Amino acid sequence: MTMNEDPLDPAPGAAGGATDPSEPHEMVQGETESGTEPQASALVVAPTGPSAGDSATNEPGGAMSLVGHLSELRNRIGWSLLAVGAGAIVGFMAGEPIIAFLRSPLPIEQALVYTGIGDPFAIRIRIAIITGIILAMPVILWHVWRFVAPGLTAPERRAILPWIPAALTFFVVGVGIAYVILPFAAAFLLAFQTPDLQPLLTAREYFDFVSTLFLAFGLLMEFPILLVGLSRVGIVTSDRLRRSRRLIVLGIAVFSAVATPGGDLVSPAVLGATLYVLFEGTIIVIRRSGR
Repeated sequence: MTMNEDPLDPAPGAAGGATDPSEPHEMVQGETESGTEPQASALVVAPTGPSAGDSATNEPGGAMSLVGHLSELRNRIGWSLLAVGAGAIVGFMAGEPIIAFLRSPLPIEQALVYTGIGDPFAIRIRIAIITGIILAMPVILWHVWRFVAPGLTAPERRAILPWIPAALTFFVVGVGIAYVILPFAAAFLLAFQTPDLQPLLTAREYFDFVSTLFLAFGLLMEFPILLVGLSRVGIVTSDRLRRSRRLIVLGIAVFSAVATPGGDLVSPAVLGATLYVLFEGTIIVIRRSGR
């Protein structure tokens, strides 16, 4: 300190943080050599709103997680089972006239017998469940469509949606065909009786035969709907079906023989012939649609 310096004056470079421009100093993070704040390296704050993936799961047709798919499947199955249960209640309450209706195609007047004390109740329950499935088929098809539709594009949904009522129609037609051929199948099987072999038909075996026959015809009649749906999404074409005709005909014969109960020749022959006619008609429909 010299005599001319004021002891109260701050030290050089300490007032207001000013420094000699000629002296080097440390650069603060975020400064540039020009002393201005950077613009190109500015910190960008990511938005805190919902991400695109989250919003996609909430939109129709958006991506859905595995848990979301399982939850949706559980809900659809639950509503379908409730519909079957409601139809089964109706079938159980109307069990007696339904039994008389299903008994009428038999070509003999012999009454059906049962050998177990719980057989009448078990038969009513089985008939009620089959009736519930048939009555609930519109609801089941609707929920199947609602589960599959989000995975399709808009053109695919527009192309497949009209076939949902057709699937219900084919199911009803299949059950109707089964009821029509029931007396012929029964007559074929009963034609092998002899004086030493007389029929004693039990109610459980007969109604098991009838219910399985109805479901087999109703479900297998959905075969054309499946082919049309696969063609709409580009999996099969009419040319590919024509090239695979022999293999498909063999599959129809095997499924018809396995699905129809009783061991008669009438049921698998009628079912196989019906499916083959529908297969050829499906090829024509697919070819006319340009696929």
